Amino acid sequence: MKAIRESHIAVIVFSENYANSSWCLDELTYIIECKEKRGQIVMPIFYNIDPSYVRNQNGEYGEALAKHKVEHKHKLESWKKALVTAGNLSGWVTKDFQNGYEENCIKDIVGKISSTLSSQITNINEDFVGIETRLQDFKSKLEIGSGGVRMVGIWGVGGGGKTTLASVTYMEISHQFEAHCFLENIRDESSKYGLEKLQNKLLSLVLKNQQDMGGCEIERKHQIKLRLCGKSVLVVLDDVDDLKQLEALAGSHDWFGEGSRITITTRDQHLLSRRADTIYEVSLLSNDEAMKLFTKHACHKDKHVEGYEKLSLDVVSYTGGLLLAIEILGSFLYDKDKDEWKSVLAKLKDIPDAKVTERLKISYDGLERDQKDLFLDIACSLRRWRLSDAMRVLKACIFTSFYPGIGVPVLVQKSLIKVTNGKIDMHDLIEEMAHYIVREEHPNHLERQSRISQARDVEEICAMGAETLMENNHIEVLALPSYKSSWLSYVSLPRLPDVVASMKKVRLIYWQGYPSSSFPINFEPTKLGCLMLQNGHQVQLWKGYKLLPNLKILHLQGSSFLESTPDFRGVPCLERLILDYCTSLIRIDPSIGYHERLAYVSMHQCSKLEKFPSIMRMKKLETLNLSLCTKLQDLPYIGTHMDCLENLDLSGTSIKIIPESVGKFCTNLVLFDLSRCRKLKQIDGNFRLLKRLKELHLSSCDQLEKLASDFFDKECCLEVLSLQIRPSFHQDSSISTKLPQLPRFLRKLDLSWCGLGDGDIPSHLSGLLNLQVLYLCGNTFSRLDSRLSQIPCLKLLNLSNCPKLVELSDLPSSIAILKAEECDSLQSVGDLSCYKCNKLIGRERLLHSMLQPDHDQWEVFDKNKESYEHPLVGYVPFSSLRRTPCWNSASYTNVTFEIVGQYMANPKIGLVPRRSAIRECSVFWDEGSSFKRKTFEIIDDPNSSNVQIVWHHGDVAYSLREDIIWD
Repeated sequence: MKAIRESHIAVIVFSENYANSSWCLDELTYIIECKEKRGQIVMPIFYNIDPSYVRNQNGEYGEALAKHKVEHKHKLESWKKALVTAGNLSGWVTKDFQNGYEENCIKDIVGKISSTLSSQITNINEDFVGIETRLQDFKSKLEIGSGGVRMVGIWGVGGGGKTTLASVTYMEISHQFEAHCFLENIRDESSKYGLEKLQNKLLSLVLKNQQDMGGCEIERKHQIKLRLCGKSVLVVLDDVDDLKQLEALAGSHDWFGEGSRITITTRDQHLLSRRADTIYEVSLLSNDEAMKLFTKHACHKDKHVEGYEKLSLDVVSYTGGLLLAIEILGSFLYDKDKDEWKSVLAKLKDIPDAKVTERLKISYDGLERDQKDLFLDIACSLRRWRLSDAMRVLKACIFTSFYPGIGVPVLVQKSLIKVTNGKIDMHDLIEEMAHYIVREEHPNHLERQSRISQARDVEEICAMGAETLMENNHIEVLALPSYKSSWLSYVSLPRLPDVVASMKKVRLIYWQGYPSSSFPINFEPTKLGCLMLQNGHQVQLWKGYKLLPNLKILHLQGSSFLESTPDFRGVPCLERLILDYCTSLIRIDPSIGYHERLAYVSMHQCSKLEKFPSIMRMKKLETLNLSLCTKLQDLPYIGTHMDCLENLDLSGTSIKIIPESVGKFCTNLVLFDLSRCRKLKQIDGNFRLLKRLKELHLSSCDQLEKLASDFFDKECCLEVLSLQIRPSFHQDSSISTKLPQLPRFLRKLDLSWCGLGDGDIPSHLSGLLNLQVLYLCGNTFSRLDSRLSQIPCLKLLNLSNCPKLVELSDLPSSIAILKAEECDSLQSVGDLSCYKCNKLIGRERLLHSMLQPDHDQWEVFDKNKESYEHPLVGYVPFSSLRRTPCWNSASYTNVTFEIVGQYMANPKIGLVPRRSAIRECSVFWDEGSSFKRKTFEIIDDPNSSNVQIVWHHGDVAYSLREDIIWD
C-alpha cells in the first residue's frame, strides 16, 4: 500500500479474472481512495474485457463478486463502488488494438504516462523557487544515457536545498531506470536502527519485496551487489555523514548495473572525495529567488503584500539565501501583522530561530572537540580574515597538539566555513549559531563564557563586582573588531582594568580601539598567544617587566599614542611584532636586539622613531620593515650573522650610508628596498656577497651619485632592479658611466628619470636575455637605441613622460604592451592612433594588443603584479578595430575581454562615442557619421571576469575605468 500511496500515477490492468482476487479488489479500493483524497491519477487498461463488465459487474465480474459474498461480505459494497468509479474512467481497451496493433497500444500507454509525469513534475518544480537552473546543472553531471555507473555527490550547507534538489531530480528521472529508491535521513536512520536495516530497506525498495537479508555485514554487502549488479538502478542516499554508511550501501561502482546512477547528499565534502565521480555544490538562493520563495510562504502569493516590502527585505537579508530559513520564517510569519513581524526580527538578532539552528548545528555536533574549538574561534573572532593571517593567529592561540592546517579543511568540507578569494567566511546564520552555542554554555553568567565578541557583553561584564570576576572568569577569546567596539570609546568603563586582569585563561585578545591607556600590573595571562590592539589608546602597553610566556603575536598597528615598547625579555616566544603607524613611538626597548625568536618586525611609518636598537642575537629574524620612518638616519648596528633575514625595507627613511655589515652579515637577503631614501649617499661593503638577492630598489635616491661598475656579482640572481639617479648630480659626465654592469638574469628593470639622453642607454641592455619589463619613463632621449630591438623577451616597454621622444622604431618583435603617455613630441609609431597628447597613446596600444591573435602570449609573461592606483581609461577606436583580425564583414562583431586581478571584481566597462571621449580628435572621427543608440551592447557576466562587447558597425570606442592588474 505504501508504494501505491507514494505513486503519482496508478495504472490498473483489468483482466477477465481480475475480480477473482480479493487482494486486487483491496488494492483497487485503496487506489480509488488515493484518487479522491490525494488527487492521484488513475489510468485503467481493459485487457480483453469490456469496460461495461467492470462498471456494471456483469459476466465474470458479477460471478466473482457473488463468490466473495461469503468470506468478504463487509468489503463487498466498497469493492462495487470502486469498480463503478474505475469502469467510468478513460483508459485503454485492448480489443481496439487487435490484429497486429498491440504494439501501438503499448506505445500509446507509455507515451501517455510519460507526458503526464512530465506535466506533473513541471507543476512540482514551480513550487520550488530557483530549482530549474540547479536541476539542469545537476542533471548534466549525472550524464544520464552515457552508460557506465556514475556516483554524483550533492554538497552544501545544512538547510541549503540538497535534499530538495535530489528529490526533484529523482521524481523527474526515476522512470528512466529499471528500479529506483530514495533512502531518506540516513544519518538519523543509521544512528537509530543501524546499517543492517538500511541495507534491507535499500533492497526491498529496489526489488519491491520485503525479504530481509541475514548474515554478517560482508554477506549483506555481497547480497546487494549480487542482486543489483544486473539492473540499471537510480539510488539516492540522502544525508550521509559517515563513510561506513557509503561502504554499506554503495560500496563500489561494480555493485550496480550498466547505466546506474547513485546520488549522495551530504554536508561533508571529504566523504564524497572517496566515492563520488563528481561533486555538485548547491548554491544559496539569489536575492530575487529568496524574496520570491519567502513571499510564497509568508503571503501565500507571488507578490508582496502592500506595506510589508521593507520588512520582507529585512527577513530575506537575515536568511542570506538559506532555503530552510526562508521556508521556516516565511511560514511562521504567515498571517501575522506588522508589529509581530518587527518583534520577530528584533528577537532573531539575539536568539536565532530554534528550528534553523537545530539543523545547522548538526554539522557542528559531528566535529571532534578540537575542531569545535577551532570553529568557534573562527566564527567569533576571525571571520572575513585572510586565510594566511587567520592561520597564523590560530597557531599562536592553540595550545594542544591539534594543528589548524588540518582542522580548517575539515570545517570547509563540513560546509561550516568557506574560503573565498583567500578569505575565511561563513554564512551569517552559521555565525549566529556559533554565538548561540557560546551563549548557551552559561546563559546567565557572561564571565563564564569561553568567548566574548559583543560590545554590550563587555559593558555588562564591566559592571560586575571584582570578586565575581576573579573567581569565575573563564574567557578564552575577547574579540572586538572596530565595527563592534567603536561605540565603547564613548562609554565609561572604569572597571575595564579589573576585567582584563581577571582573564587568566584568555588565549586571544583582539580589540580595535582599546580605550584604556595601559594594562594593569596584575595582568598576567599565561596562555595569551595573540594580543592585537590596533588603533588603541595606550601610551605604554604596561609598566615595567611582565612575563607573558606564550605570547607569539603582538599587533599594535595604528596606536598613535604609544610612545615606547615593553621589555621584550618578558615575551620570550614572541614571533611577530607589528607597530605600523605608531606615529608617537620614540623608543624601542634595547632588549629587542637580543630576542632570538622574533621572525617578523614591522614599524612602517613610525615617523618619530630616530633609532632602532643594535641587532645582536636576532637570529630568526626574516623580515625587518622600517619604511617611512622618516627620522631614522642610521641602519641598526648588526653584530651577528642573520642567516634568516630575507626582507629588509628601509624605503623612505633618512639613512645616509648603508654600512658594510649588510653585505657581511645579511648574505641571504632576497629583497632590499632603499627607494625614496633621499639622503642616501653611499653604499659601503661588498654587495657582491648578496648572491640570493632578487629585488633591489634604489628609486628616488636623490643624493646617490654613482654605483661601481662591479657593484653586482656576475652570477648575481637579481631579477628586479629600479635605479632612478637624478640628472642634477651628474652634469659633468654621461649617466651611463654612473650605472653598474647590470645582472644578466634581470626580468624587470626601471631606469626612469635617470636623465638618459641619446646614446646613454647602456649598451649591454641587449644582452639581458630574460628581461620582460623595461621602464624608461621621464628620460630625455629623442629616439630609442636600436639595440633595444635585440632584447628577445621584452613584453612591456614604458616610455611615458619622455618629452623629447620623436619616434619609435625598431621595437622588439616580442612587445605586447607599449605605453607612451605624455610624450608631447612623439610623431610616429606605426599605425597607432593618438590619445591625450594628440599624437599617440600607450593605453590604446595596450588594449589594441588584446585584440591580436597572439595576445595570450602577454597574459602570463610577468609574475610580478603591475597595477595602476588611479582610474584607468583606455580607448580602442573603431578605425583601429577594423584593422584587427577579429573584425569581419558581418553585421556585428563579438569581442570578449577577460579582466583579471583581485581588484577587478566590479570593473566599470563602457562604450562611448569618440567625440565625447576626446576633444580635438576629428582626424580619427568620421564627421559625417553620428553616434546612434543600440550601436553596441555590453554582456557582463557577474559570475565571471569575462566582459563581452558586441559592436554593430559604428564609430565607437571601448572604455575601461578600473585598476588593471597583470599577474
